[in-house]
Amino acid sequence: MKENLFGELSIIGMRGCEDFVAQVDGYIKEWRGYGADSTFVVGASCPRFGSGEAKGLIHNSVRGNDVYIISDVFNHGVTYQMYGKTVPMSPDEHYQDLKRVIGAIGGRARRINIIQPMLYEGRQHKRSSRESLDCAMALEELMNLGIANFITFDAHDPRVQNAIPKNDFENFRTSYQMIKALVRDFPDLSLNKENMMIVSPDEGGMTKCMYYSSMLGIDLGMFYKRRNYSVIINGKNPIEAHEYLGRDLKGMDVIIVDDMISSGDSVIDVAQQLKGKGANRIFIFATFGLFCNGLENMDKAYEDGLFTKIFTTNLIYRMPELLQREWYGEVNMCKYVAYIIDTLNHDKSLSGLIDQSQRIHNLLEKHNAR
Repeated sequence: MKENLFGELSIIGMRGCEDFVAQVDGYIKEWRGYGADSTFVVGASCPRFGSGEAKGLIHNSVRGNDVYIISDVFNHGVTYQMYGKTVPMSPDEHYQDLKRVIGAIGGRARRINIIQPMLYEGRQHKRSSRESLDCAMALEELMNLGIANFITFDAHDPRVQNAIPKNDFENFRTSYQMIKALVRDFPDLSLNKENMMIVSPDEGGMTKCMYYSSMLGIDLGMFYKRRNYSVIINGKNPIEAHEYLGRDLKGMDVIIVDDMISSGDSVIDVAQQLKGKGANRIFIFATFGLFCNGLENMDKAYEDGLFTKIFTTNLIYRMPELLQREWYGEVNMCKYVAYIIDTLNHDKSLSGLIDQSQRIHNLLEKHNAR
């Protein structure tokens, strides 16, 4: 009922999020009994001048509404014209457009909520030398613009929320959806410690892997990345070697869990080492598949039998050619995001959505019964 809502619902999809937002809108309309011709989506745009400058526009009033802005700052499939040239949008430009739309709302909404699936500058979350703290600065800036809730998924390091201790920062897991996609595509899997193992590709991903390990009741191993900190290549210290720590892998299926695949070189090296240690099938869970250097290296690794399938979510842009790959499995998160929006709009607790343990246990019971 309308009187139970925090405010009239408005959903704004930034450029590149149109299909995702349409699915989210469809779920909420279905749950609330709205007709096919109705919509919660509010039009917004950021037209650009020939110089590349832009402005934010809201095409419908959101005065007094509960507004949810969904922004994929890693969508390089969106382009614009600057000095007659076609330019792909960078994360910085997407982030600026997000602020422009917030500025166009002008404080008239009752509440503004940001859903940024992959955290902007999430990898620049700590200071190890004389360098900027981009993620923390961005979060502070958004809160100063009047944001009420900030929602993201599988943050590279969720401790960055300490930059805004007085504000709401929700970091949702994608574990249940990943496991559900795996058992759907591979119903023959034996999810027990005698046949399967979780492996973290580095020490930073151990927290995520510990959660999977405890939920599935299987053992955990990890790789330690030995880096060369004397040089920086492509913005990062190159990895010289991966050292494995864990039990014997001979004949076991393995799930590699990471928050993202950037170039893919690291996960390929890990898979190669696992195969060398006798692992059977290798499945890769990566919330965000960036594939910055293209797909050729992954194609070759798949042809060489280094892995069986890679699962990533549709929370960020996926290259059209990626969707055609035999080795790729997409995990649709639209319904989950719709649940988050619907719950917050009814001003209810998110605890049931944050804690996925019961859902995972129910899923495993059904899978084991089969």
